[in-house]
Amino acid sequence: MTQQATAMTELVAEMREAEGAFIAIRHDIHAHPEVGFEETRTAALVAGKLREWGYDVTTGIGGTGVVGQLKRGLSTRTLGLRADMDALPIEEAGSLPYKSTVSKTMHACGHDGHTAILLAAAHRLATRETFDGTLNLIFQPAEEGLGGASRMIDDGLFTRFPCDQVFALHNAPGLPVGTFALRHGCAMASSDSVTITVTGKGAHGAMPHQGCDPVLAASGIVTALQSIVSRNVEPTRAAVITVGAFHAGDAHNVIPDTATLKLSVRALDADTRQLLQTRIQDMAAAQAHSYGAHAVIDYRAISRPLINDRAATDIAIDTITSLVGAARLIHMPDAVMGSEDFSWMTEVVPGCYVLLGNGTDSHGGCAVHNPAYDFNDAALTWGAAYFVALTRRCLHTA
Repeated sequence: MTQQATAMTELVAEMREAEGAFIAIRHDIHAHPEVGFEETRTAALVAGKLREWGYDVTTGIGGTGVVGQLKRGLSTRTLGLRADMDALPIEEAGSLPYKSTVSKTMHACGHDGHTAILLAAAHRLATRETFDGTLNLIFQPAEEGLGGASRMIDDGLFTRFPCDQVFALHNAPGLPVGTFALRHGCAMASSDSVTITVTGKGAHGAMPHQGCDPVLAASGIVTALQSIVSRNVEPTRAAVITVGAFHAGDAHNVIPDTATLKLSVRALDADTRQLLQTRIQDMAAAQAHSYGAHAVIDYRAISRPLINDRAATDIAIDTITSLVGAARLIHMPDAVMGSEDFSWMTEVVPGCYVLLGNGTDSHGGCAVHNPAYDFNDAALTWGAAYFVALTRRCLHTA
């Protein structure tokens, strides 16, 4: 075993001995979940711990975001490590001893685990590690579709806390604990939310000729949208248009005035993303007009394609290989069509996003955004050790 491999083995073993305190923090956050931009309790807990360990702490960035900064030595090198803090508006199932105490709110995506991971790394880096440079720990609010990353950036995140590179991780149900997965280039899709409101003219169902049926017009839009990916997008490029909701009227015999469609739109590159937006807007307007109705399209950017910088990804690969061995590093052949708010950060600063194995059994393998999901505590130390090892690699002493 090489000296570096021995050091990594010792790192994991030492952090494993201290993991109980951070599992307890994770359970506390899990029991008290907060949705996007309402993470006041979580942010206060994070800020308190960081101050206790000697970090310079700034709160209220982008709403409820927190940055803990630790400077060592004389180097001008800077590193950013990011975790997300928000929960989801889902009622938790099951009977965990630390089950959510908040109605219709739970950590169904594992952000409680991500926060605890970065806190565990923060403690180790402040109390046991030496490095040369500036470490910025970014605790982000509102990752779940509310734009917390862009809000932090707009609030001066990277001008106030410059980072040469920024790294993040997400738990991955279905991958064994102690494994990691990543890829160069595009790792995850963009995500846009679209609301199409079709306005016609209400009428009695027995006399449809006296009105303009927005339900029929909206149905035409749903059908027409299916042609965009199959006939406008280059076949070698991935794209998804999903109509997730169709709302109109509430009576059997009344044609309503309006109908509303809600869409999720995803792509793996900026050009395809722009093509989808143009075609959806043009097609919805034209289809509605062909029925004598009118469409208003509200198009909102949720996240961009998440691009892993080549140099940052090479650093992540080297770090993971030294930590767990090449056999436990999965090189993803394809990007996934899920999305991630971290993409806003990697548009500004070179970075890399990796997946952390959450387990394959009935507990660790439960999909995220599921009422029965729970972050696997066995994965916590692996994620924390990865962040510590990254810091050793990026801010090494001379």
